[in-house]
Amino acid sequence: MKNIYFFSGLGADERVFQYVDLSFCYPIFIKWNLPFENESIEDYAARLLVQIKDEHPILVGVSFGGMMAVEVAKLIQTEKVILISSAKTKHEIPNYYQWIGKVNAHKLLPTSILQYFNSINNYIFGVQAKEEKLLLKEIIKDTNPAFLKWAIDKIIHWQNEFIPKNLIHIHGSNDKILPVKFTNYDILVENGGHFMIVQDSLKIGKLIKVNFINS
Repeated sequence: MKNIYFFSGLGADERVFQYVDLSFCYPIFIKWNLPFENESIEDYAARLLVQIKDEHPILVGVSFGGMMAVEVAKLIQTEKVILISSAKTKHEIPNYYQWIGKVNAHKLLPTSILQYFNSINNYIFGVQAKEEKLLLKEIIKDTNPAFLKWAIDKIIHWQNEFIPKNLIHIHGSNDKILPVKFTNYDILVENGGHFMIVQDSLKIGKLIKVNFINS
């Protein structure tokens, strides 16, 4: 079986992939390092390269993990990059996030608050089932506040315009965090929310497998 490298979402880990059938490959889950003070997203991506052992790897990234997969693909040649509920360039980041970044309003909100507003998180991530809510709650609770603060800042100020070759962008029509109207997706998942890697795991797994086989 072939290795595929998986980048989870903002502060999350391999738990977001636990319901996805990855039996067709050998999954390697990228571990998030703690960022250095004032570290750029480009430098951070370079530090992740030590976890990638293959030449021309296949990268799969969810949400912020998709952005990081793109940054890694700027540094090495990749066979394929698959984004799920993510953004390829700065043009797919909603303009209201960019406005927040211009006045640095995001720095006024303690990251600890974001980790305990469960009802709001459930709404914006689009989760409804009890198991999904519990998983999301655990992931957000376990997110390192320093990493969360750093990553939010990098998302808001992301300036990337590079699109890797052989990139496939899978997006949900009901994504509230990265609304589909801002994206130039390749595959649309009807009624898919930002957490569709869990909610629509069967469908997402099949899409990853199809694009893996066709790589």
